[in-house]
Amino acid sequence: MNNPEVIQKRIEGARAKLYLMEREYGGLLHPNVIRQSMRLDELINQYNKAIHSDNES
Repeated sequence: MNNPEVIQKRIEGARAKLYLMEREYGGLLHPNVIRQSMRLDELINQYNKAIHSDNES
């Protein structure tokens, strides 16, 4: 999946889920919140790769 628009939508969803989980678990240090943060990081990395590969073409 290299479509930046699709990845951006997934980032928005993952970020919203992270905020909800942070409130649900009472902080950023809960293991589930950390895992969600890592998923968000991966999506952001995918987005950056997609953007940079589009610019190099």
